[in-house]
Amino acid sequence: MGVGQMLLVLLAASLVVSTRDPLLNVCMDAKHHKTKPGPEGKLYEQCSPWKDNACCTANTTAEAHRDQSYLYSFNWNHCGVMPPKCKRHFIQDTCLYECSPNLGPWIDQVDSSWRRERILHVPLCKEDCEEWWEDCKDFVTCKENWHKGWNWATGTNRCPWGAMCRPFKEVFPHPKDLCEKIWSHSYSYTTLQRGSGRCIQMWFDPAQGNPNVVVAKYYAWKRRTSPAGVDNLTPEVDKARRPLPCSGMVLLVPLVLVVTFGRSWSLSGTSP
Repeated sequence: MGVGQMLLVLLAASLVVSTRDPLLNVCMDAKHHKTKPGPEGKLYEQCSPWKDNACCTANTTAEAHRDQSYLYSFNWNHCGVMPPKCKRHFIQDTCLYECSPNLGPWIDQVDSSWRRERILHVPLCKEDCEEWWEDCKDFVTCKENWHKGWNWATGTNRCPWGAMCRPFKEVFPHPKDLCEKIWSHSYSYTTLQRGSGRCIQMWFDPAQGNPNVVVAKYYAWKRRTSPAGVDNLTPEVDKARRPLPCSGMVLLVPLVLVVTFGRSWSLSGTSP
């Protein structure tokens, strides 16, 4: 291999590395997230599926399992004790939010005192949303949107004055209402099923690998190839608003030029 060809190979390899998709394998800029994902020796109970590559620490996952933790001083039991079968979904929701490095296509910029980024319109698999609703439908709450509007006078969330505690199935008549409204549209309800490669799973068996890796790659690819159609990536969802970096296109031009000239050098017997 001539010097010119060697340089071409090295340049092409460096360009591939430099064009790594910034929507993949990333952590949010938020209150308890690590700056970069990486392996953790051990994550607590329901958060353990992310231990090989996580945006959270072990301490964060332990706190996620407490009824009222230092993470956000949020009280699940604001209208009575939340049943364990319901609470496990909220714990899993917290684990996904804090630990997953596969939410990049749905990260959105926010102006908040405690975080600079959030997730928006993550396409949640049908089973995850419907099981969440089924296990919580008889629990009671006083609010539809748990992100805001609480009474924080005591340092933890309490129902606002005059708000009545009602069963989930009245506050959220359908699974779609629960998944989309409770966290200000962080999730979108879909009819897509687990294993489809097109929806994010809150629950998965780590022995089978993390299915959300493929899902994130799919939506990152869709954003690159259909920037004008970002709102229609699936029949149901993906209204992510994060701007698409153009670095890949910028780097593609010099690569084409180098390959072209490299071919000319090779034909003329001249090395650069």
